[in-house]
Amino acid sequence: MPKKGLTVWFTGLSAAGKTTIALAVEKILQERGIKVERLDGDTVRQSLTKDLGFSKEDRDKNISRVSFVAKLLTRNNVIVLASFISPYKEERSKAKETIGSFIEVYVHATVEECTKRDPKGLYKKAIAGEIPHFTGVSDPYEEPEHADLVCHTVTESEEESVQKVIQFLEDNNYIEKAGEEVYSDEEREKVQKRLEDLGYL
Repeated sequence: MPKKGLTVWFTGLSAAGKTTIALAVEKILQERGIKVERLDGDTVRQSLTKDLGFSKEDRDKNISRVSFVAKLLTRNNVIVLASFISPYKEERSKAKETIGSFIEVYVHATVEECTKRDPKGLYKKAIAGEIPHFTGVSDPYEEPEHADLVCHTVTESEEESVQKVIQFLEDNNYIEKAGEEVYSDEEREKVQKRLEDLGYL
């Protein structure tokens, strides 16, 4: 169980590494028995927001709907890993305001590097004019000025970036540190009762 609910919002260009990092963080949290849900741009657009395009208005609606879902999960003590380009500062700010318990992770990679990676061939199509409103090519990406955490995926290994996120969650008391003794409420009560019976409390 996490100590409290939280949304970890991964923002950055397409192919920067948001989903890769979120998948690895999800696996670690699951292995620790922590309630976690991952919301990913591609998956969400296949279901929750399949009616939306990529204009600024539709992008804003997309983030607004995701924020509502993340808020519901977060207030039920789930750690939400949200991976969205979310290029506009105003909408990321609104997401933070809506959700409350929220940290922003900027997954940084240059347009040049993302174009080299380009696993879906999207940058090539955007540069050729085949995809309109493509972030980093024909649409802007407004970089976070005060992100809680920055993962530099050009210079960091995947493991280093993932460990940064886990370390942040541990250091800020969202999850127990690895190896810590974790008691349920019932177990804590039993320990306390035992100590009282022995006269220590």
